Amino acid sequence: MNEKIKLPETVMLIDAAFLNFVIVDLKKYFENQLNRPLQQIDLSSLTTYLALDAGIMEGDNKVQLLFVYDQNSSRLIDCKPADFKKELDGVAFSNQFGEFSFAGVPCEDMVSRGELFLDMLDIVIDSPDVKKLVVISFNEEYGDKVVKTLNAVKEKEIVQFCMSEPEGTVEYRWEILAFPLMQALGIRGDEL
Repeated sequence: MNEKIKLPETVMLIDAAFLNFVIVDLKKYFENQLNRPLQQIDLSSLTTYLALDAGIMEGDNKVQLLFVYDQNSSRLIDCKPADFKKELDGVAFSNQFGEFSFAGVPCEDMVSRGELFLDMLDIVIDSPDVKKLVVISFNEEYGDKVVKTLNAVKEKEIVQFCMSEPEGTVEYRWEILAFPLMQALGIRGDEL
């Protein structure tokens, strides 16, 4: 089996469990701090905010979002749409930044979500089509392996979204995930 997976120039690889963890944490914290309920996240808006922070410019870009999930993270919390199997897999939207396509990558009983994420990371890195890779990994579970893998990549533009500054030296760009999530949750700068 020598077939290669065809990917666009830009890929966002996202651990759905980590995204859910951060959404729950941010929502709980800011609803208490602001003393008001926060809005549900429109996934197209969140995707656009991530694209902006990752440096994707307006144009005819093709972006593939790959969500790695397990049975506990098969739905995104407080997002619309949310269900990978019923609402997101194979769906796309377009805006001034290009076309964004969604795909869910479920892990089965034979491999953990973290192992599948790392396998998908290797597949995307090995693809000659991919020029830009945006990574949202569950660093508390397997982050050291992600950092080691990303530090070795020289021929692609890498942007990793995390909740805190990387502990060691990284050879790629990183951004704080809380900022695009706060925008998507409807938190205004004047409220902070």
